[in-house]
Amino acid sequence: MASDLRLKEQLPELTESIVATYTADDAINHLGHCALPSYSVVADILMELKDILYPGYRRKVGLHEGNIRYHVGGLIDSLHDQLTTQIARALRHEDRVQKNHQDCESEVDFEAKGQAMAIELLKRIPNLRRTLATDVQAAFEGDPACHTTDEVVFCYPGFEAVTVYRIAHELNQLSVPFIPRMMTEWAHKQTGIDIHPGALIGRYFFIDHGTGVVIGETCEIGEHVKLYQGVTLGALSFPTDADGHLIRGHKRHPTIEDRVVVYANATILGGRTVVGRDSVIGSSVWITQTVSPNTTVLLEKPQLRVRGGATDAEVLEHDLNFQI
Repeated sequence: MASDLRLKEQLPELTESIVATYTADDAINHLGHCALPSYSVVADILMELKDILYPGYRRKVGLHEGNIRYHVGGLIDSLHDQLTTQIARALRHEDRVQKNHQDCESEVDFEAKGQAMAIELLKRIPNLRRTLATDVQAAFEGDPACHTTDEVVFCYPGFEAVTVYRIAHELNQLSVPFIPRMMTEWAHKQTGIDIHPGALIGRYFFIDHGTGVVIGETCEIGEHVKLYQGVTLGALSFPTDADGHLIRGHKRHPTIEDRVVVYANATILGGRTVVGRDSVIGSSVWITQTVSPNTTVLLEKPQLRVRGGATDAEVLEHDLNFQI
């Protein structure tokens, strides 16, 4: 059946009705000549950074001592330009929002500031690689199913999320707006792991399996910490001011000290909550108060009731033995 061309006559009217919703107080449009950071370009930046962080593992193969300098040099040049532009856009937009500007006019040279921040991030790549090498080692040593460190870099979603977090955290430390969150939310979409770029995470960090892990903005995590899937390190409550607005900037999320293991689906909440060093938090527990060092926290063993078998009326009760 052919389409009815007469119905197309409604399209101009539909267009006008949609455009009429793009008002000045509409929070979900951005109209004007000041471009926002590009989500696709930020994703490309992550790909190029990972090509530098893990040469030979990503898009470019056949790298060796004779061509690696040329390869990295080209990526650094590209990253300089892309980061400068995207950071400048983010800075300009933040300035407009804070000062309620309606145009792009400003006395600030955002391109110069963006370039300085881009250069500073690139300077931090050697230290980033050293830290990420400890995360690879933690995954290899923490998972008996892992046969080589190559497997970690190629296959582990937890390591992918941690890589993006560590890049985004450096930008967050440089006070770059928007882009760190764009990066970690891209990783969240790819891996199911949600790490805020403001969190402080030490070396030798390992997220095993990973799906559903949430790490809040003000979390502090020590070294040699391992998390399993479904772990939430979140806020206990959201205090508000006299007008009912959320109070931002205070510590809302827990502190996890060195050599702590947190098993699947555990929930640890609150800015005053500290899990002491060398502790083990069992699966599915709910913690809102401090745990002393060298402590194991477990749920009491429930009973597993099984119906069926040779006789339908027979009921067997077994202790459920938690072993991961």
